[in-house]
Amino acid sequence: MVDTGNTAWILTSAALVLLMTPGLALFYGGMVRAKSVLNMMMMSFGALALISVLWVLYGYSIAFGNDVGGGLLGNPTEYLGLEGLFDTVTNGLPDMAFVGFQAVFAIITVALISGAIADRARFGAWMVFAGIWATIVYFPVAHWVFAFDNDDLGVTGGWIANQLAAIDFAGGTAVHINAGAAGLALALVLGKRRGFGREAMRPHNLPLVMLGAGLLWFGWFGFNAGSALSAGTAASLVWVNTMVATGAATLGWLLTEKIRDGHSTSLGGASGAVAGLVAITPSCSAVSPIGAIILGAVAGVLCALAVGLKYRFGYDDSLDVVGVHLVGGLWGTIAVGFLATDSAAAGVSGLFYGGGVDQLWRQVVGALAVLVFSFVLTYVIGTVIQKTMGFRITEEDEVAGIDQVVHAESGYDFTSLSGGSGSALHQATTAKTVEGSH
Repeated sequence: MVDTGNTAWILTSAALVLLMTPGLALFYGGMVRAKSVLNMMMMSFGALALISVLWVLYGYSIAFGNDVGGGLLGNPTEYLGLEGLFDTVTNGLPDMAFVGFQAVFAIITVALISGAIADRARFGAWMVFAGIWATIVYFPVAHWVFAFDNDDLGVTGGWIANQLAAIDFAGGTAVHINAGAAGLALALVLGKRRGFGREAMRPHNLPLVMLGAGLLWFGWFGFNAGSALSAGTAASLVWVNTMVATGAATLGWLLTEKIRDGHSTSLGGASGAVAGLVAITPSCSAVSPIGAIILGAVAGVLCALAVGLKYRFGYDDSLDVVGVHLVGGLWGTIAVGFLATDSAAAGVSGLFYGGGVDQLWRQVVGALAVLVFSFVLTYVIGTVIQKTMGFRITEEDEVAGIDQVVHAESGYDFTSLSGGSGSALHQATTAKTVEGSH
């Protein structure tokens, strides 16, 4: 029998998470230069379109099909085209509601990677990469992390969720570490933007960045609290933890900027919010609200410092996917081993709550396994695409602007404003000249 209340919550949460991808497009779009804004946003919308289709065809089956590979892979043909799931119900929730909820996780994970290669990636190559990466990286990792054993139904799931028993409530490993490691690998494959480290590459539209961050924060309540899969006490705790960790991270980032640079910025505020959202994602069911505040504040400081690593080590992570998502995801996942309390929904205790190092080592192993798997496979995929069809645009096209070269469009057509009146003036002048000549 369908639990209509929980079903409504999951469908609403799925819609909230879906909104996060357009929010990400605004967030990333505002951070790039004006000549790249459309390409940047199209990479998110392209992921939304493509991964939606692949998820239905075979992605859900690989992620949530019965395990066929020692906890590494779900059966790719079990739910091919979602056959057999149209009217089935599990634990009061229609299976199709869960399919939709997990689909939007897959979409935004792929879209997150794009920020690392802003300004220089061919759109066609990006779409090819997105399809391949989702198939051989995200779908299997989602199986590792999100597919739980169900003895009553005879279902076996992934190794991180079951054998390792690491806690990742809503995707610190599968989403953020996965995307962050992939972003680092692609940044290395494509190389630096022209002028990186020498020219100022400031965000062209900070109001867009703030709007995008706001939509991400709003949608993230569906991301985290929706992962409880019911509208109950667990979802309520997760909701509060998500709110306060994000606020604390924003404050931590702004304070770091103030001490280091002498001023706090709107970009820092937006980035701090996203860092907090990233860090609380794996841990939101395992910590108390006070623990969430501590976790978020540390995330804000860590990520604010980490975004400068690209200049020290010489990799061009355009929009700080590594500094925010990889570092934030690592901290949030590993912090469970320190800050988890058995009074929270997850029911485990970390080191600071008398649990010893048992949960800590599990968190570390899960985080590092996803990091290495994602980085290595992404580097191979990116290199093959670069060597075959070409992933990066030419330097000349980069200077001209990727929007015009790749999409034949401009995000801001200022010439039409002056061009319209100028054209009218030109026509009037020409008409008088012609009349005078007669």
